[in-house]
Amino acid sequence: MELLSLLIWLPILGGIFVILIGNDRADTARWVSVAISILVFVISLSLYTEFDSTTHLMQFEEKASWISQFNIYYHLGVDGISMPLIILTTFSTILVLAAGWEVIQTRPAHYMAAFLMMEGLIIGVFSALDAILFYAFWEASLIPMLLIIGVWGGDNRVYAAIKFFLYTFLGSVFMLVSLIYMYNKGGSFSILDMHNLSLTATEQAWIFWAFFMAFAVKVPMFPVHTWLPDAHVQAPTGGSVILAAIMLKMGGYGFFRFSLPITPDASLEFSEIVIILSLIAIVYIGFVALVQRDMKKLIAYSSISHMGFVTLGVFALFLAYQPGAAEGALLGLEGAMVQMISHGFISAAMFLVVGVLYDRLHSREISTYGGVINSMPKFTGFAVLFAMANAGLPGTSGFVGEFMVILGAVQANIWYAVLAGTTLIVGAAYTLWMVKRVFWGAITNPEVSTMSDLNAREFSILAVLAVAVIAMGIYPQPVIEVMQVSIEHLLNQALVSKL
Repeated sequence: MELLSLLIWLPILGGIFVILIGNDRADTARWVSVAISILVFVISLSLYTEFDSTTHLMQFEEKASWISQFNIYYHLGVDGISMPLIILTTFSTILVLAAGWEVIQTRPAHYMAAFLMMEGLIIGVFSALDAILFYAFWEASLIPMLLIIGVWGGDNRVYAAIKFFLYTFLGSVFMLVSLIYMYNKGGSFSILDMHNLSLTATEQAWIFWAFFMAFAVKVPMFPVHTWLPDAHVQAPTGGSVILAAIMLKMGGYGFFRFSLPITPDASLEFSEIVIILSLIAIVYIGFVALVQRDMKKLIAYSSISHMGFVTLGVFALFLAYQPGAAEGALLGLEGAMVQMISHGFISAAMFLVVGVLYDRLHSREISTYGGVINSMPKFTGFAVLFAMANAGLPGTSGFVGEFMVILGAVQANIWYAVLAGTTLIVGAAYTLWMVKRVFWGAITNPEVSTMSDLNAREFSILAVLAVAVIAMGIYPQPVIEVMQVSIEHLLNQALVSKL
């Protein structure tokens, strides 16, 4: 089996095997699940070690006829944009399965299997080069998350699960219509062929907004963001981690893979609208996070604000049309990619931190805690580090992507940069407010004094994430290096008019 197919189907088949092991043999199911996830991660590292960063061409390609009547292929491949996201997916899955080891007592085998299958489906999204194959993986990945929220979520889990599904599914229907239209026009479902498909200004406009509906909901952008806080609050910790660290990135990836190269003229024409929506998300949603009393809701709104940097960086491409500002467009696109990877680490860490607290006192309310450092000093050290990274502290990964996007935005309009920069102030405000209320000071709730510090499993998970956050903050070059040529090629595609 080829490498990409192995990465897709090993976790999916592994998930089916874990279901067959059954909930009666929960420990066996847990060990097998974690072993499969580690194996998939190790295999995925081959994508990095064998990747040729000097070319924009698709690598590790696989192609076989699937539905020949409609010219649909099982076509896979990766470039410098998709490959880092696949490794982020395999990395995050290990952490989620390990984090749910003791916490999930209801149907643990099914819980582990759902994450394994979702891992394979999401890798399929990032590696599919046939539009119908992409759409199949895109929609199928909703099902495990729907079950994770609906079965293992909080008291209002069914409402949150259905809202999540309807928002993301309905947005994707518009994408399917546009893909079928382009097939009728060009005779191919190949995504790379669609990049070269000649489209009029009107066609590009309709297709752009159809894609926008699918990808904006997934990111999620303002004003279609309202499903995310409900989903996060109700989801179990593992569900929140994958939702924030991986599934939101599918929307950003869609803008890179579809919107810019297929509808370059429309992307340019409507870029300022998207930038305005991104700035609203960065600034307004940051203030919304400031007034939250539930830690999970605060981090959920924080995610929306930080993902606003991704869409801001992507659609800063109109900079390339301004004299001497082409470098800003490239910096914005690279910053958007770095921000997606960084946010994957930080959001995963933040939700795991809340999960550790919830496992002990079964409350996410900030007012329940106070003085946690007195009973959990090791945990507090990790929590404060991740909180500072979330606020964009230099030396952490949270600073790198946002700084690159702001640098790019300065070349477009100083006020874009000023507004985007407010997130560093507002982000510090809501993050420090939460840290102060939860961790510092004297113990205000007697139950806090009974809380035990991190066990070996929890310490290991948070330590791995701490290393990732600091390493990428100090030396992001290994990540930037593999994506640079692919992003330069993408920018060149976006600058070639189809009119």
